[in-house]
Amino acid sequence: MIKNIKAITASSYLSMLFLGVAATLIGAAARNIGLSPYQIGLMITFQNLGFMLSVMVSGALADSYQKPKILLIGSLILSVAFLSFYLTEIFNVNLAIMFMIGVGIGTYEGVTDAMLVDIHPQEESLHININHFFVTFGAILITIYLIFLQMDWRNAVVQSGFLVLLLAVIFGLTKLKAKKKPSEPYLSRMRILTQDKVVVAFFIATALVVGVEAGSIGILTTYLMDMREFNQVTSKIGLILFLSGMAIGRIIIGYLTPRDKITQTLLILFGSSVLVYSGLYFIDIGNLTYVAIFLAGLSISALLPLMLTQASLLYHEIAGTVMGSIKVAIPLGGILIPFLMSVLVNYVGFQFSLIVFPLSLLLAFFLIYLTSPSMTNSKRSPAAE
Repeated sequence: MIKNIKAITASSYLSMLFLGVAATLIGAAARNIGLSPYQIGLMITFQNLGFMLSVMVSGALADSYQKPKILLIGSLILSVAFLSFYLTEIFNVNLAIMFMIGVGIGTYEGVTDAMLVDIHPQEESLHININHFFVTFGAILITIYLIFLQMDWRNAVVQSGFLVLLLAVIFGLTKLKAKKKPSEPYLSRMRILTQDKVVVAFFIATALVVGVEAGSIGILTTYLMDMREFNQVTSKIGLILFLSGMAIGRIIIGYLTPRDKITQTLLILFGSSVLVYSGLYFIDIGNLTYVAIFLAGLSISALLPLMLTQASLLYHEIAGTVMGSIKVAIPLGGILIPFLMSVLVNYVGFQFSLIVFPLSLLLAFFLIYLTSPSMTNSKRSPAAE
């Protein structure tokens, strides 16, 4: 049996790497598969539906059952889905497989952070930030793989399937002590959480942050080429800088932020991001644009991991449930904010539609600021409310 903390931590990081791979798969390989924009939209929608369902259920189960066993089931589902993806050209079959991919990665999102909170009780912020660093790293990795290895997307997916199967074996051999089951039933826990203004603020702020992240990744190269006279190569360098800023920020900020300074760090990052995104999208600063792009990725890099860390500290006894409920906002934000921007483009033009990004971050800043007096690092539970 595997009981080594370092090995278990590494398996969590590897899980999140494959989350990044799966989340980027359609965007990276759609042209090679031959998918139309309509089909791409359906694929992403079905993946997000599976993700939302899985992250809620797995997060709640993580408070009562052995987390490695839940991750074992999620890994088996993801492995089978990877290995069977586009073995047939029947689109509806692949839609169902895409839903199962969402279920698999939703299990990773719903359980690994809670597991890290359990095994690293004094370094939650650092390890949750590193965990989410590997999501970004996985996205970069699969994109580079498909660019430089002759766009052999099917081979990449099969290899990922076998590696996830190996990960399932590791989780099957991992042993962690199960937490004591919460005294309150799941619906009671959820009812109390939805009435807690801190959790509600984190939920909305998560949707806004993820929306800004997804929207920026989606339109950054287009913006640079259309508005700042970048070319195909230099605009892609800009996107790599943005992702690099996110990756580096999650490591450094996670390492530097003490658990009693999380709220202050969140407010600093949100405030900084409003200024950086306003400058990036509305001021022509010439060659310094590259610096602004990197700072844009850096400023939002740790926001989601830090909010999850704070939530786990506030509700330590039901960390899986509270983090799972907040993470439902991840796919919602990834859909709603870019959609709002696309609607605004038709009415106010591309340039002004980008105001959605700094305004979203400003709204999130005020949400965190207004609820911050009630945030303490003392452990809370529904029973204490």
